Amino acid sequence: MGFGQIFRIERMRVDPALTQALRSRWDAEASAFAFPWGHMIPSLEDVSQITGLRVYGRAVSGYTYPCYHDLAERLLDLPVERRSSLVPRVALQESLGLFEARKNAGESKDEYLARLARVSQRELASEPGPQADLDLRRFLVLFLGRLLFATRGDVVHCRFLPLLEDLGEVGGYAWGAAFLAHQFDGLSASERQTSTSGFYPFLQVWAYLHLPALSRGDLTRSGLVPIAPRWDSRRDTRHLADQLERLQEAIDSYPYLDVVWQPYMGEGDEGQPWLVQARPYFGRSVWLHALNLVLPLNLFLTQRSLGLRQSVVEFPVRDRFRWLGRSFRGLHDTTDWRERAREQIENWERKVKGVRSDVTTDDAYLQAYALKYEGKVYKSARHQVDVTGEIASLRALLQSAVQDREAAQRQTTELSEGYRSKRCFLLSKCRGSPSLMEARLAGAALRAEEAQRHLEERERDLELPHEQAMTLQSERDQLRVWAEAAEAHVAEMTRELATLRVQRPPGDQEETLARSLQQIVTDIGRSHSRSGVSVSRATGPSVGQYLVGSSSRRRNEEEERHRQGEGSAHDGRGGGEMLPPLDRREGSGESGGGQ
Repeated sequence: MGFGQIFRIERMRVDPALTQALRSRWDAEASAFAFPWGHMIPSLEDVSQITGLRVYGRAVSGYTYPCYHDLAERLLDLPVERRSSLVPRVALQESLGLFEARKNAGESKDEYLARLARVSQRELASEPGPQADLDLRRFLVLFLGRLLFATRGDVVHCRFLPLLEDLGEVGGYAWGAAFLAHQFDGLSASERQTSTSGFYPFLQVWAYLHLPALSRGDLTRSGLVPIAPRWDSRRDTRHLADQLERLQEAIDSYPYLDVVWQPYMGEGDEGQPWLVQARPYFGRSVWLHALNLVLPLNLFLTQRSLGLRQSVVEFPVRDRFRWLGRSFRGLHDTTDWRERAREQIENWERKVKGVRSDVTTDDAYLQAYALKYEGKVYKSARHQVDVTGEIASLRALLQSAVQDREAAQRQTTELSEGYRSKRCFLLSKCRGSPSLMEARLAGAALRAEEAQRHLEERERDLELPHEQAMTLQSERDQLRVWAEAAEAHVAEMTRELATLRVQRPPGDQEETLARSLQQIVTDIGRSHSRSGVSVSRATGPSVGQYLVGSSSRRRNEEEERHRQGEGSAHDGRGGGEMLPPLDRREGSGESGGGQ
């Protein structure tokens, strides 16, 4: 039926902080994550690679009913309340031998699971027949309702029971695509919910693969297929709120070059028949079906995950889609979803609209993305741009472009050197069509030259932001030198002002000196709120004025001191009186705006 691989996944520790951090990035209109570097979407390839579920086959669609009482009693032989769609969990577990087998004190998890398996084997039918079919339907209802398509609360819904009536048809449905639709629906629920419904290891492993720098998982068992059993969740003993805050800040400052758009590049298809048959469904924007859930997979928003450049697209808006029924809460009419969603089911069956892109840069998309979301993609309390990290990223991009250019030049040289010999050889082998072979070789040479020109253009595009970043760094260093010089002069002026307070009565020179000092300190305070270029232009004149005015003030002070000495001789008074302190409103930065 296609569930064997997911049953082999061992236990994994739940990481609620990671799930909540991803949930806070979900854009319900676009059905995609909105990160600072652009959209990302869990795709059908992710489901197939991580869980091993089938994402090919018939759409999971059929009838839904207002009440499943009669159907549950006939197919499950369990008592169900009248006008109810829920199977009693206790009765369902008892029928499978899972209710009474509780964990004993001192019993390990492995011992408990082994004993649970022995008890269940005694209860379940061992031979094919009606009883075995009954047990299998009960188990599938429990598995689908409480694990794969789990919802909040402790209930088991019967909505998939009509598809289980003919057990021979169960394996023909695309349960993996239905699972992805259920994940989208759970992420789009109210933000007040702190958990995500469904099979939680999927989103965790998805984050481990695409965002490895978050360091939330450990790769302990390499080479296993599907990929989910390879990973273990790291234990984090910090408070959940602290973990969530740190994750939000980590995502806000995540290095863009560390985003893994194609984590399955080195993965083969060996031992994975479900993957071979699923590949025709990859790389297509289609509608996903899970009975009354009919949701779009907007894969065109993440063309970079397909190895393409991201072209400018029209971002989805909820009102532009026909959002069909989404909830089973409450009673509703009997609905045939194959008829109601016929257009979307035909879309799934034809696998139409493969994603294509012919652009050479992501710049236009990123500009449109920034205009749409502005600062909403940043969820942490404060976001600071890491200038050093940005410079390192630009240098890495530039180095990569240089390496690509050198490789292209080598290939072009080799092609040019071997062109004549290959032409002669091919002409000798294909005497009947020499012009055709010559045209092919010429076309190959033109394509190589075009690739080289593209790499040179890309290198020039990267050199400009690199130069801007280096200019910014030099201006910051220059600003730091200016600030240190200004602070040294402020200290000198403060000492001179203190000496004047002790040695002479107040006068115009002291007031002028205090005001100059206040102006310098004010300029320094303003400079910290400006950009590097503005600061260097604003602080330089202030320090220059101070240096020019310093020598003139010293001459004025000497002349004034000489005149005061002559006046004291005539008045018969001494010059050593203690003067009152300067008014704080005209001080040197001890209060007010001079800090």
